[in-house]
Amino acid sequence: MSVKQEPNGRRSVEEQFEVHGTPEEVWRAIATGPGISAWFVPAAFEERDGKPVTMTLKFGPGMEPSATITAWDPPRMYAGQNEGWGGSPPIATEWHVEARAGGLCNIRIVHSLFASADEWDNQIEGAKSGWSGFLAILRVYLAHFRGQSSALMQVTAPVAVSEAEAWDTLTSALGVKGMSVGQRWSTPAGVSPLGGVVEYLTEDPYDALLRLDTPGPGIAALGAVTYPGGQGMVAMNLYRYGDQAEAAIARETPVWQAWLTATFK
Repeated sequence: MSVKQEPNGRRSVEEQFEVHGTPEEVWRAIATGPGISAWFVPAAFEERDGKPVTMTLKFGPGMEPSATITAWDPPRMYAGQNEGWGGSPPIATEWHVEARAGGLCNIRIVHSLFASADEWDNQIEGAKSGWSGFLAILRVYLAHFRGQSSALMQVTAPVAVSEAEAWDTLTSALGVKGMSVGQRWSTPAGVSPLGGVVEYLTEDPYDALLRLDTPGPGIAALGAVTYPGGQGMVAMNLYRYGDQAEAAIARETPVWQAWLTATFK
C-alpha cells in the first residue's frame, strides 16, 4: 500500500488483519511484555503511576530500542513513538483492536511520521514490511497458544553466499525444501528433533514458519537476509510454550547454535 499523505504533513501506512481471541486476549498478546515476547522479541514496559511510559525491545546485544508510550486505552488502542532511523523524523506506531464475530478480532497497525516531502516515506514503508514474518507468528500464536507462558531462542550464522543459496542450504538441511503450507514436517535424522505443520512459507522475503507439536508446543521461524553493506545472515527463532518452555530453550539453544554454525561453516 502506498503512503497516505495528509494536508497537515502526516504521512502513514497501515495494515489490518484478523486474529483469533477476545479483545482482552489479543490485548495481552500485543500490549504486555510477556505477550509480545511470545511472538516477537523479549519486551518490557516501564510503568509510572500504573500506566506504561516506555517499551523496550531486546533484539540482541546493543540492539534494545525504546519507544515512548503516547496513548493507552486498553483493550482498544495504544501508541508509541521512537526515534527515526538515518535522521528521519520520529516514527509513531498505533495498535488498534476491534472485536469481530466468531471469536475473532481485527488488528490495525498504523505507522506515521510528519514530513513536508517524501524523502522519508521509505522509512515508514520499511517499518510496515519488517512486520510481515512476525505478524504471521502472532496469528499462529493467538490461534493455537494464546495465554501460554513462553521462552525464546534466537540463533544466527553469517553466510558468504547469496540469500537464495543460503535459503536453499537451510531448508534442505532441515527438510523444509519443497514443502507446502499445511504439510506435516519433521527434521531429518541427525538434526535435533522437531516436528509439526508448515504454516507460512515464502521466498519474498525468505521466511518459513513451522507450528510445532514435537517435542513440545512451539513455533520455529526461519529466515535468510542480506543486510545493508552486503553481509548475509541466516536465522532461526524458536518459541516454546507451556510450563517447560524455559527449560527446553535452555537445553536447545546451544545445540541449535552449534548446528547452524556447522551448517554454514
